[in-house]
Amino acid sequence: MIIGIPKEIKNNEYRVGIVPSGVRELVASKHEVIVEKGAGLGSWINDNDYSCEGAKIVPTIADVYKNAEMIIKVKEPVREEFELIENEQILYTFFHLAAVPTLAKILLQKKVTAIAYETIQTSDGALPLLTPMSEVAGRMSVQIGAIYLQRENGGKGILLGGVPGVRRGMVTIVGAGIVGLNAAKMALGLGAQVKVLDINLKKLTYLDDIFQNNITTLMSNSINIEHAVAEADLVIGAVLIPGAKAPKLVTRAMIEQMSPGSVVVDVSVDQGGCFETTRPTTHDEPIYEVNNVIHYCVTNIPGAVAKTSTYALTNVTLPYALTLANLGFKEAVKKDRALFWGVNTYNGHITYQRVAEALGEKYSPLEL
Repeated sequence: MIIGIPKEIKNNEYRVGIVPSGVRELVASKHEVIVEKGAGLGSWINDNDYSCEGAKIVPTIADVYKNAEMIIKVKEPVREEFELIENEQILYTFFHLAAVPTLAKILLQKKVTAIAYETIQTSDGALPLLTPMSEVAGRMSVQIGAIYLQRENGGKGILLGGVPGVRRGMVTIVGAGIVGLNAAKMALGLGAQVKVLDINLKKLTYLDDIFQNNITTLMSNSINIEHAVAEADLVIGAVLIPGAKAPKLVTRAMIEQMSPGSVVVDVSVDQGGCFETTRPTTHDEPIYEVNNVIHYCVTNIPGAVAKTSTYALTNVTLPYALTLANLGFKEAVKKDRALFWGVNTYNGHITYQRVAEALGEKYSPLEL
Protein backbone atom coordinates (compact mmCIF):
# COMPACT_ATOMS: atom_id res chain seq x y z
CA MET A 1 0.00 0.00 0.00
CA ILE A 2 1.12 3.58 -0.67
CA ILE A 3 0.73 5.62 2.51
CA GLY A 4 0.83 9.42 2.51
CA ILE A 5 1.74 11.79 5.33
CA PRO A 6 0.78 15.42 4.60
CA LYS A 7 1.81 18.45 6.59
CA GLU A 8 -1.01 19.59 8.87
CA ILE A 9 -2.41 22.97 7.82
CA LYS A 10 -5.00 23.55 10.55
CA ASN A 11 -4.26 26.72 12.51
CA ASN A 12 -1.14 26.23 14.64
CA GLU A 13 -1.25 22.45 14.28
CA TYR A 14 2.35 21.31 14.70
CA ARG A 15 1.76 17.59 15.11
CA VAL A 16 2.39 15.12 12.29
CA GLY A 17 0.74 11.81 11.46
CA ILE A 18 3.77 9.56 11.92
CA VAL A 19 7.28 9.53 13.40
CA PRO A 20 10.38 8.00 11.75
CA SER A 21 10.11 4.73 13.68
CA GLY A 22 6.62 4.31 12.23
CA VAL A 23 7.98 4.79 8.72
CA ARG A 24 10.58 2.11 9.39
CA GLU A 25 7.90 -0.42 10.41
CA LEU A 26 5.70 0.31 7.41
CA VAL A 27 8.62 0.10 4.98
CA ALA A 28 9.78 -3.15 6.60
CA SER A 29 6.31 -4.52 5.83
CA LYS A 30 6.87 -3.68 2.14
CA HIS A 31 4.73 -0.56 2.01
CA GLU A 32 5.67 2.74 0.37
CA VAL A 33 5.55 5.87 2.52
CA ILE A 34 5.49 9.35 0.99
CA VAL A 35 5.93 12.37 3.27
CA GLU A 36 5.33 16.00 2.36
CA LYS A 37 8.42 18.14 2.62
CA GLY A 38 8.58 19.77 6.06
CA ALA A 39 5.67 17.74 7.44
CA GLY A 40 7.46 16.94 10.69
CA LEU A 41 9.22 20.23 11.38
CA GLY A 42 6.56 21.37 13.87
CA SER A 43 7.47 18.35 16.00
CA TRP A 44 11.20 18.83 15.43
CA ILE A 45 11.42 15.94 12.94
CA ASN A 46 13.28 16.83 9.75
CA ASP A 47 12.93 15.35 6.28
CA ASN A 48 16.20 13.47 6.58
CA ASP A 49 14.88 11.63 9.65
CA TYR A 50 12.11 10.25 7.46
CA SER A 51 14.14 9.55 4.33
CA CYS A 52 16.75 7.64 6.35
CA GLU A 53 13.97 5.21 7.32
CA GLY A 54 12.86 4.72 3.73
CA ALA A 55 10.24 7.43 3.16
CA LYS A 56 10.06 9.34 -0.10
CA ILE A 57 9.89 13.10 0.43
CA VAL A 58 7.55 14.91 -1.99
CA PRO A 59 7.37 18.69 -2.48
CA THR A 60 3.66 19.45 -2.02
CA ILE A 61 0.54 18.33 -0.18
CA ALA A 62 -1.08 17.73 -3.57
CA ASP A 63 1.60 15.14 -4.35
CA VAL A 64 0.72 13.28 -1.17
CA TYR A 65 -3.03 13.16 -1.80
CA LYS A 66 -2.67 12.35 -5.50
CA ASN A 67 -0.44 9.32 -5.01
CA ALA A 68 -1.45 7.77 -1.67
CA GLU A 69 -4.01 5.03 -1.18
CA MET A 70 -4.21 5.80 2.56
CA ILE A 71 -3.61 9.17 4.19
CA ILE A 72 -2.47 9.27 7.81
CA LYS A 73 -3.11 12.62 9.50
CA VAL A 74 -3.68 14.09 12.93
CA LYS A 75 -6.60 16.47 12.48
CA GLU A 76 -9.56 16.44 10.12
CA PRO A 77 -8.96 17.81 6.60
CA VAL A 78 -9.67 21.54 6.42
CA ARG A 79 -11.39 23.30 3.54
CA GLU A 80 -8.17 23.79 1.56
CA GLU A 81 -7.75 20.01 1.47
CA PHE A 82 -11.26 19.12 0.31
CA GLU A 83 -10.47 19.26 -3.40
CA LEU A 84 -7.26 17.27 -2.90
CA ILE A 85 -8.99 14.22 -1.44
CA GLU A 86 -9.18 11.44 -4.00
CA ASN A 87 -12.28 9.36 -4.65
CA GLU A 88 -12.43 6.18 -2.55
CA GLN A 89 -9.28 7.11 -0.64
CA ILE A 90 -8.73 5.87 2.92
CA LEU A 91 -8.34 8.71 5.44
CA TYR A 92 -7.11 7.74 8.89
CA THR A 93 -7.20 10.63 11.38
CA PHE A 94 -9.25 12.46 14.00
CA PHE A 95 -12.51 13.57 12.35
CA HIS A 96 -15.14 14.60 14.95
CA LEU A 97 -17.65 14.65 12.09
CA ALA A 98 -20.61 15.50 14.32
CA ALA A 99 -19.18 19.02 14.53
CA VAL A 100 -18.11 19.40 10.86
CA PRO A 101 -21.02 18.56 8.53
CA THR A 102 -19.33 20.22 5.53
CA LEU A 103 -16.46 17.74 5.72
CA ALA A 104 -18.88 14.83 6.13
CA LYS A 105 -20.59 15.89 2.89
CA ILE A 106 -17.29 15.82 0.99
CA LEU A 107 -16.40 12.39 2.37
CA LEU A 108 -19.75 11.02 1.26
CA GLN A 109 -19.54 12.59 -2.18
CA LYS A 110 -16.07 11.14 -2.77
CA LYS A 111 -16.92 7.76 -1.24
CA VAL A 112 -14.02 8.13 1.17
CA THR A 113 -13.32 5.45 3.75
CA ALA A 114 -13.01 7.64 6.86
CA ILE A 115 -11.49 5.86 9.84
CA ALA A 116 -11.76 8.09 12.90
CA TYR A 117 -9.25 7.80 15.72
CA GLU A 118 -11.88 8.95 18.20
CA THR A 119 -14.31 6.07 17.58
CA ILE A 120 -11.90 3.13 17.41
CA GLN A 121 -13.15 1.24 20.46
CA THR A 122 -12.05 -1.98 22.11
CA SER A 123 -14.36 -4.59 23.62
CA ASP A 124 -14.00 -3.11 27.10
CA GLY A 125 -15.27 0.26 25.88
CA ALA A 126 -11.84 1.94 25.86
CA LEU A 127 -10.91 4.46 23.16
CA PRO A 128 -7.19 3.71 22.76
CA LEU A 129 -6.40 6.31 20.09
CA LEU A 130 -8.23 9.08 21.90
CA THR A 131 -6.62 8.31 25.25
CA PRO A 132 -3.15 9.89 24.84
CA MET A 133 -4.52 13.13 23.40
CA SER A 134 -7.15 13.23 26.15
CA GLU A 135 -4.35 12.83 28.68
CA VAL A 136 -2.47 15.74 27.11
CA ALA A 137 -5.55 17.95 26.82
CA GLY A 138 -6.68 17.20 30.36
CA ARG A 139 -3.31 18.13 31.83
CA MET A 140 -3.01 21.21 29.65
CA SER A 141 -6.50 22.44 30.50
CA VAL A 142 -5.49 23.24 34.08
CA GLN A 143 -2.15 24.70 33.00
CA ILE A 144 -3.98 26.96 30.52
CA GLY A 145 -6.65 27.90 33.05
CA ALA A 146 -4.03 28.88 35.59
CA ILE A 147 -2.40 31.21 33.07
CA TYR A 148 -5.65 32.97 32.15
CA LEU A 149 -6.60 33.38 35.80
CA GLN A 150 -3.61 35.73 36.08
CA ARG A 151 -4.72 39.36 36.28
CA GLU A 152 -2.62 40.58 33.33
CA ASN A 153 -4.43 38.05 31.16
CA GLY A 154 -7.86 39.30 32.22
CA GLY A 155 -8.40 36.79 35.02
CA LYS A 156 -9.42 37.41 38.60
CA GLY A 157 -5.85 37.10 39.87
CA ILE A 158 -6.24 33.77 41.65
CA LEU A 159 -3.34 31.42 42.37
CA LEU A 160 -4.86 27.95 42.20
CA GLY A 161 -2.71 26.64 45.03
CA GLY A 162 -3.18 29.70 47.21
CA VAL A 163 -0.72 30.43 50.04
CA PRO A 164 -1.02 29.97 53.82
CA GLY A 165 -3.81 32.17 55.14
CA VAL A 166 -5.43 32.68 51.71
CA ARG A 167 -8.02 30.42 50.08
CA ARG A 168 -6.99 28.09 47.31
CA GLY A 169 -8.55 28.29 43.87
CA MET A 170 -11.59 26.14 43.08
CA VAL A 171 -11.53 23.94 39.96
CA THR A 172 -14.72 22.26 38.75
CA ILE A 173 -14.35 19.45 36.21
CA VAL A 174 -17.44 18.30 34.30
CA GLY A 175 -16.74 14.73 33.23
CA ALA A 176 -14.67 12.01 34.93
CA GLY A 177 -13.19 10.29 31.89
CA ILE A 178 -9.57 10.44 30.75
CA VAL A 179 -9.63 14.23 30.34
CA GLY A 180 -11.27 14.72 33.73
CA LEU A 181 -8.90 12.33 35.49
CA ASN A 182 -5.83 14.07 34.12
CA ALA A 183 -7.23 17.52 34.81
CA ALA A 184 -7.85 16.46 38.40
CA LYS A 185 -4.26 15.22 38.73
CA MET A 186 -2.90 18.55 37.56
CA ALA A 187 -5.28 20.67 39.63
CA LEU A 188 -4.47 18.70 42.79
CA GLY A 189 -0.78 18.91 41.99
CA LEU A 190 -1.08 22.69 41.94
CA GLY A 191 -2.86 22.60 45.30
CA ALA A 192 -6.33 23.62 44.12
CA GLN A 193 -9.67 22.57 45.57
CA VAL A 194 -11.22 20.18 43.06
CA LYS A 195 -14.75 19.05 42.29
CA VAL A 196 -15.50 16.41 39.64
CA LEU A 197 -18.97 15.65 38.28
CA ASP A 198 -20.09 12.66 36.22
CA ILE A 199 -23.16 10.47 35.69
CA ASN A 200 -21.09 7.30 36.13
CA LEU A 201 -20.87 6.42 39.81
CA LYS A 202 -18.14 3.83 39.17
CA LYS A 203 -15.89 6.53 37.71
CA LEU A 204 -16.56 8.81 40.67
CA THR A 205 -15.82 5.97 43.10
CA TYR A 206 -12.55 5.27 41.30
CA LEU A 207 -11.49 8.93 41.52
CA ASP A 208 -12.47 9.07 45.17
CA ASP A 209 -10.33 6.00 45.87
CA ILE A 210 -7.20 7.04 43.96
CA PHE A 211 -7.23 10.61 45.28
CA GLN A 212 -8.07 9.46 48.84
CA ASN A 213 -10.81 12.01 49.49
CA ASN A 214 -8.66 14.93 48.34
CA ILE A 215 -11.32 15.81 45.76
CA THR A 216 -15.09 16.21 45.96
CA THR A 217 -17.04 13.95 43.63
CA LEU A 218 -20.62 14.79 42.70
CA MET A 219 -23.28 13.08 40.62
CA SER A 220 -23.79 15.13 37.48
CA ASN A 221 -27.21 16.77 37.44
CA SER A 222 -28.35 20.30 36.67
CA ILE A 223 -28.45 21.42 40.31
CA ASN A 224 -25.01 20.07 41.21
CA ILE A 225 -23.50 21.48 38.02
CA GLU A 226 -25.09 24.88 38.66
CA HIS A 227 -23.70 25.12 42.21
CA ALA A 228 -20.25 23.76 41.31
CA VAL A 229 -19.87 26.11 38.34
CA ALA A 230 -21.00 29.17 40.31
CA GLU A 231 -18.37 28.51 43.01
CA ALA A 232 -15.52 27.79 40.61
CA ASP A 233 -12.61 29.94 39.53
CA LEU A 234 -11.86 27.51 36.71
CA VAL A 235 -14.28 25.11 34.98
CA ILE A 236 -13.03 22.32 32.72
CA GLY A 237 -15.44 20.81 30.17
CA ALA A 238 -14.47 17.15 29.81
CA VAL A 239 -17.59 15.45 28.44
CA LEU A 240 -17.42 12.81 25.71
CA ILE A 241 -19.99 10.61 24.01
CA PRO A 242 -18.02 8.80 21.26
CA GLY A 243 -18.99 10.08 17.83
CA ALA A 244 -21.86 12.22 19.11
CA LYS A 245 -22.18 15.93 19.81
CA ALA A 246 -21.36 16.80 23.39
CA PRO A 247 -24.45 17.66 25.49
CA LYS A 248 -24.72 21.30 26.61
CA LEU A 249 -24.47 20.65 30.33
CA VAL A 250 -23.28 24.12 31.38
CA THR A 251 -25.88 26.70 30.37
CA ARG A 252 -25.46 30.38 29.65
CA ALA A 253 -27.36 31.12 32.86
CA MET A 254 -24.76 29.10 34.82
CA ILE A 255 -21.93 31.04 33.18
CA GLU A 256 -23.63 34.30 34.16
CA GLN A 257 -23.50 33.21 37.82
CA MET A 258 -19.69 32.93 37.76
CA SER A 259 -17.68 35.81 39.16
CA PRO A 260 -15.90 38.17 36.73
CA GLY A 261 -12.43 37.00 35.71
CA SER A 262 -13.27 33.31 36.05
CA VAL A 263 -12.07 30.96 33.31
CA VAL A 264 -13.67 28.06 31.44
CA VAL A 265 -11.73 25.62 29.25
CA ASP A 266 -13.92 23.45 27.01
CA VAL A 267 -11.92 20.38 25.99
CA SER A 268 -15.15 18.99 24.50
CA VAL A 269 -15.12 21.68 21.80
CA ASP A 270 -14.05 19.15 19.12
CA GLN A 271 -17.46 17.53 19.56
CA GLY A 272 -19.33 20.84 19.70
CA GLY A 273 -18.59 21.71 23.33
CA CYS A 274 -20.43 21.08 26.60
CA PHE A 275 -20.92 24.79 27.43
CA GLU A 276 -23.85 26.60 25.86
CA THR A 277 -21.51 29.57 25.32
CA THR A 278 -18.80 27.57 23.53
CA ARG A 279 -17.59 28.50 20.05
CA PRO A 280 -14.40 27.09 18.49
CA THR A 281 -11.22 29.15 18.75
CA THR A 282 -7.63 28.80 17.52
CA HIS A 283 -4.18 29.09 19.07
CA ASP A 284 -3.88 32.47 17.29
CA GLU A 285 -7.02 33.80 18.99
CA PRO A 286 -7.65 31.35 21.82
CA ILE A 287 -10.05 33.25 24.07
CA TYR A 288 -13.17 35.36 24.18
CA GLU A 289 -15.37 36.60 27.01
CA VAL A 290 -19.01 36.00 27.86
CA ASN A 291 -20.34 37.97 30.83
CA ASN A 292 -16.72 38.73 31.87
CA VAL A 293 -15.90 35.01 31.99
CA ILE A 294 -12.88 34.02 29.88
CA HIS A 295 -13.57 31.14 27.46
CA TYR A 296 -10.71 29.04 26.05
CA CYS A 297 -12.11 26.75 23.34
CA VAL A 298 -9.19 25.81 21.09
CA THR A 299 -10.04 22.77 18.97
CA ASN A 300 -6.53 21.29 18.91
CA ILE A 301 -5.16 21.87 22.40
CA PRO A 302 -2.48 19.11 22.19
CA GLY A 303 -1.02 20.77 19.08
CA ALA A 304 0.65 23.28 21.39
CA VAL A 305 2.91 20.54 22.77
CA ALA A 306 3.46 18.93 19.40
CA LYS A 307 6.54 16.86 20.12
CA THR A 308 5.03 15.10 23.13
CA SER A 309 1.69 14.71 21.36
CA THR A 310 3.06 13.38 18.06
CA TYR A 311 5.07 10.60 19.68
CA ALA A 312 2.25 9.70 22.07
CA LEU A 313 -0.25 9.54 19.21
CA THR A 314 1.92 7.43 16.92
CA ASN A 315 2.39 4.91 19.73
CA VAL A 316 -1.29 4.03 19.44
CA THR A 317 -2.15 4.78 15.79
CA LEU A 318 0.67 2.80 14.17
CA PRO A 319 -0.53 -0.74 15.05
CA TYR A 320 -3.89 -0.09 13.40
CA ALA A 321 -2.19 1.54 10.40
CA LEU A 322 -0.10 -1.60 9.98
CA THR A 323 -3.20 -3.78 10.18
CA LEU A 324 -4.93 -1.70 7.49
CA ALA A 325 -1.90 -1.71 5.22
CA ASN A 326 -1.02 -5.37 5.68
CA LEU A 327 -4.52 -6.82 5.34
CA GLY A 328 -6.30 -4.20 3.28
CA PHE A 329 -9.37 -2.35 4.53
CA LYS A 330 -12.03 -5.07 4.21
CA GLU A 331 -10.01 -7.84 5.85
CA ALA A 332 -8.71 -5.50 8.53
CA VAL A 333 -12.16 -4.44 9.75
CA LYS A 334 -13.39 -8.03 9.61
CA LYS A 335 -10.57 -9.25 11.84
CA ASP A 336 -10.27 -6.25 14.19
CA ARG A 337 -13.54 -5.19 15.79
CA ALA A 338 -11.99 -2.08 17.34
CA LEU A 339 -10.97 -0.90 13.87
CA PHE A 340 -14.46 -1.75 12.60
CA TRP A 341 -15.93 0.78 15.03
CA GLY A 342 -13.54 3.41 13.73
CA VAL A 343 -15.18 3.51 10.29
CA ASN A 344 -17.37 6.62 10.09
CA THR A 345 -17.99 6.72 6.33
CA TYR A 346 -17.63 4.11 3.60
CA ASN A 347 -18.65 4.04 -0.06
CA GLY A 348 -20.90 7.10 0.26
CA HIS A 349 -22.62 6.03 3.49
CA ILE A 350 -22.36 7.08 7.13
CA THR A 351 -21.49 3.91 9.01
CA TYR A 352 -21.31 5.21 12.58
CA GLN A 353 -24.73 5.66 14.14
CA ARG A 354 -24.04 8.59 16.45
CA VAL A 355 -22.43 10.56 13.63
CA ALA A 356 -25.47 9.94 11.43
CA GLU A 357 -27.82 11.02 14.23
CA ALA A 358 -25.80 14.18 14.93
CA LEU A 359 -25.83 15.15 11.26
CA GLY A 360 -29.45 14.16 10.65
CA GLU A 361 -28.37 11.71 7.96
CA LYS A 362 -29.19 8.09 7.21
CA TYR A 363 -27.20 5.48 9.11
CA SER A 364 -25.99 2.48 7.12
CA PRO A 365 -24.39 -0.31 9.19
CA LEU A 366 -20.96 -1.21 7.85
CA GLU A 367 -21.92 -4.88 7.68
CA LEU A 368 -24.33 -3.99 4.89
